[in-house]
Amino acid sequence: MTANVAEATDATTETGSSRTSGTQPAAAPARRAARGTGAGAKAATGRTTRTSTAKTPSGTRNRAPAHTAVADRGPAPTGSDWTVEELAEVRVDLVREIAERRADYDRAIAEITRLQQSSGEGAGDDQADAGSKTFEREQEMSIANNRRDLLVQMERAMERLDKGTYGHCESCSQPIMKARLQAFPSATLCVKCKQREERR
Repeated sequence: MTANVAEATDATTETGSSRTSGTQPAAAPARRAARGTGAGAKAATGRTTRTSTAKTPSGTRNRAPAHTAVADRGPAPTGSDWTVEELAEVRVDLVREIAERRADYDRAIAEITRLQQSSGEGAGDDQADAGSKTFEREQEMSIANNRRDLLVQMERAMERLDKGTYGHCESCSQPIMKARLQAFPSATLCVKCKQREERR
């Protein structure tokens, strides 16, 4: 009986040893695999972060400055009180005014043509009607002449903008007051030269 107990004890010891020796070798590769997986994940994350960071600046690198279109117009004339931006606004206003004044002038000419045709058709009108038509036609001609003069003045101001001499008097070449040009962008004479012209 003592021999049987000893054999059972030896068998139990061998079984425990085999369990211990079987478990330890399996755990080591699992830990190494886990470490390898963690390192690979970190490396992949680092590559992803570097890639996304490198793409970010390229979206804004080629944006042009907002003032490029204005700067292309060139500097303001030497000795002028006007900035490039102000001269650009004057140009826009003159282009609009020239288009409107040309349309007004064309309408005035069309009205004069209509009155002349009406005058020829009314050969049998009495003296009062004939005089009224003549007065109306002369009035329209005066309006057309005024509109033509204003149109020519605006076109001259535009030419001076193109040449870089806008803001200087056509007669004496002295600077025209900025306040005068802000009120009348098409002015080509300073106050003194304008007064001298009106006294003639």
